Amino acid sequence: MTRISEGTTFKRCGCADPATGKRLGAACPKLKRRNGSWNPGHGSWAYQIELPPASPGKRRQARRTGLASHEAAAAALERIRALLELAEDDYTRTQIADLIQRIHRTRAPLPQVEEVRARLLGGAVTDEVPTVGEWLHSWVASADIAASTRRSYRQHIRTHLEPHLGPIPLDKLRLVHIQACFDALEERNAHIRACRASDDEKTRASVRGQRIASPATQHRIRATLRRALNVAISRPDLPITLNPAAHLVLPSCPRQRPLVWTRERVQRWRRSGEVPGPVMVWTPEQTRTFLERARRDRLYALFHLIAFKGLRRGEAVGLPWSNTRLEDQAIDIRTQIVQLGWETTESTPKSEAGQRTITLDAETTRVLKRWRRRQNRERLAAGPYYCDTGLAFTHPDGSALHPAQVTLLFQRLQQEADLPPVRLHDLRHGAASLSLAAGVDVKIVSAELGHATTTFTQDVYQSVFPQVARQAAEATADLITGRSAHQA
Repeated sequence: MTRISEGTTFKRCGCADPATGKRLGAACPKLKRRNGSWNPGHGSWAYQIELPPASPGKRRQARRTGLASHEAAAAALERIRALLELAEDDYTRTQIADLIQRIHRTRAPLPQVEEVRARLLGGAVTDEVPTVGEWLHSWVASADIAASTRRSYRQHIRTHLEPHLGPIPLDKLRLVHIQACFDALEERNAHIRACRASDDEKTRASVRGQRIASPATQHRIRATLRRALNVAISRPDLPITLNPAAHLVLPSCPRQRPLVWTRERVQRWRRSGEVPGPVMVWTPEQTRTFLERARRDRLYALFHLIAFKGLRRGEAVGLPWSNTRLEDQAIDIRTQIVQLGWETTESTPKSEAGQRTITLDAETTRVLKRWRRRQNRERLAAGPYYCDTGLAFTHPDGSALHPAQVTLLFQRLQQEADLPPVRLHDLRHGAASLSLAAGVDVKIVSAELGHATTTFTQDVYQSVFPQVARQAAEATADLITGRSAHQA
């Protein structure tokens, strides 16, 4: 649980420096006697204590001045710590901190510890209904979710939900409020688009770095709010029984299917720089060209593994040798390294289906064995300076790769290969599409990608390569005309 701060006590006064007019505060010489003891006739005591944060990166303190004695300040600090100690989980501790913060804003007296303990036994810290903003921050701080998911939820709350819904009491939240919030998102989108299209440089610069909330993003924002309200409904201490977010209708958000870089699309891209879709995949020939260029790079084995078996970036970077069984031509996906801002953390795959075993082809197995021998040579060369992380893909000194550095290397290699642009994650799309085009059963492809259903695999990852489409068209025509493939 969140650590409880010790807090501090201090003495200060309202005297000002006659030369500058600035308050002396704790530096006033009259606060102490000549012998160094405190002067009871000058100044007043105060305390300050750090409270558990309501949201990440936002510190909050309880501070009170004007107390008559050091004993009174110390006793108040002791009571605040005792109140926070009542909590058995981070959610309750955040609720108690919310109560303490409200009390200090209104300068009301601190409640007795036994009074708050009795409220907790009754299922509520306070009789006050939290605002939507207070509830969202309390919920996301204690929710049992992955670190990357928490970061995403907090961004939705901070950027989109709290500015529009934050002050509304939780039990007063209605569909009309939520609809107004998403209407404001659309107005913001229109403003960004208009500024981007402006001829005025200052106008364009005013929205530089601002991102449009796409239909997919809006659906995710609603999902965040809906999940938070569902948890609120399940709590007997909160006066909310219906989830208005469940009734919000948003524009449909079709899944983005990958588009193949056909010859015509490549030609247009070379002329205009136009990328026809957000998810693009290479043809088998283009993938081969990339791997031929990547073969000269130290981390070729990593890109080969992603291109052939569709690992996510974090799964490849976080793969330990202990989860490989090269003699059996298999690897086990159990961990991943995810990026949170610039910091990284190790976690498990995002779903149960993500924890899986992948069967390797003979060529990929040979590539990984060659890479392991090279890594062992690097280990011997580094000697005592080698950082033994146990990871399959590392820097020459054995330290872990940063996911963002792998992405930058991928972008450089594809530029050097003079290929149309795809994201590193699109190698995963391509691996799925190539497997399906090669006739691999969709159940096998879905399982190796870590998808929960085969429907998702078919709907999102299956791209139709030109040659496969031509073969299907010819087969259909042959069936209708009665021609055989030999006659054609």
